[in-house]
Amino acid sequence: MPTVNEIVPAWGRILAGRPPAMSIEITRECPLHCPGCYAYGDDHLGGDLTLRQVRDLKGQELIDGVLALVDRHKPLHLSIVGGEPLVRYKELDTLLPILATRGVHTQLVTSAVREIPRDWATISNVSITVSIDGLQPEHDVRRTPATYDRIMKHIVGHRITVHCTVTRQQVNRPGYIEEFLRIWSEKPETKKIWMSLYTPQMGEVFEERLTPADRQRVVADLMTLRLRYPKLEAPKALLDVYADPPSSPDECIFSRTTTTISADLTTRITPCQFGGVPDCSNCGCVASAGLAAIGRYQLFGFVPVGAIFDRSIKIGAQVRRLRPVEV
Repeated sequence: MPTVNEIVPAWGRILAGRPPAMSIEITRECPLHCPGCYAYGDDHLGGDLTLRQVRDLKGQELIDGVLALVDRHKPLHLSIVGGEPLVRYKELDTLLPILATRGVHTQLVTSAVREIPRDWATISNVSITVSIDGLQPEHDVRRTPATYDRIMKHIVGHRITVHCTVTRQQVNRPGYIEEFLRIWSEKPETKKIWMSLYTPQMGEVFEERLTPADRQRVVADLMTLRLRYPKLEAPKALLDVYADPPSSPDECIFSRTTTTISADLTTRITPCQFGGVPDCSNCGCVASAGLAAIGRYQLFGFVPVGAIFDRSIKIGAQVRRLRPVEV
C-alpha cells in the first residue's frame, strides 16, 4: 500500500488537476491466451474497438510516444502493461532508464514469458510484477508459453512482486492459496506477494467468477495467512475492502486518480484498467482496494481520508478545465 511520503505528493498532483498515476498498454501483442483476460475482451475499449485492433507502435515511435505522454501528464507512478510488455523489451531497455531519471516510479507488469534483462534490476524506481495464475498445473495450462519453468529461469537476478488473481477454480481446493504462498515465499527472487480477486464484467458468466461464499472464504483465509507469510502484502484494511468494495467508479479512488491509455497511446480506457463495465460490487483489484483502504482511514479518529480526496479531486477538476484538452 502507498506510504505517507507517496500520498502527499499525489495529493498535490490531484489538486493541480493531474492524476498522479498512469497505466499504459504498451503493446497489443501477447503470445498468451489466458482465459478470462479482460484486456482482450470485446468491451475493454468501449465496444467499437478491441485491443487487437488498435494501432501498435514500435521502435523510436513508441519510445517517443510514451515519453510524450509522461511529459504531458507528469505521473508520479507509471504502470506498463499489455498485451505483454516484454514483446517490446528493446524499447523498454531505452525507456526504463529515462523514466528513472525523470523521477517516475515505473511498475512493469509481465508474464515473464521471456527473460527479463538483468540490467533492469539495477535501474532505480523500477519494479517488476509477475502475474502467476495459481499453482503450476493450472498455471501452465492457462498461461502457456509463460510456464512455471520459464518464469523461474527468467526472473533470476531480480526481486519481483508476485501477483496472483484468485479465481473460483482455486477456491474449490482446500489449502490451494496457502500452498501457492508457501512456494513463492520460499523463492529468493520474491520480494512480496499480492493477491487480487477475480473482477468480472457486469453480466459475465465465466467460470473464474467467485460466488459471494467464495469471496467470504478467500478473505477469511487471507486474514489468517497474512500472519504466517510475511511476504504476503495484505493488511487487514485492504482485506476489509475486498469484503466490501467501492460500489462504483465514482467511489473508487484508484479509478478517479489513474489515467489509463491503450496501445495506440491515444485511446483512453475507462472507468479503470479493466475497461468495459466492470462489476464494481465484485471488484478484487489490489490497487483499488489499497487506495480504498487509505480512503477509509480516519484522521484524528473522525475525518475520513476519502473525504479529503473527494474535495481535492473536485478542486483539481476545476483547475483542469482551465487547461487545454489532453489525451
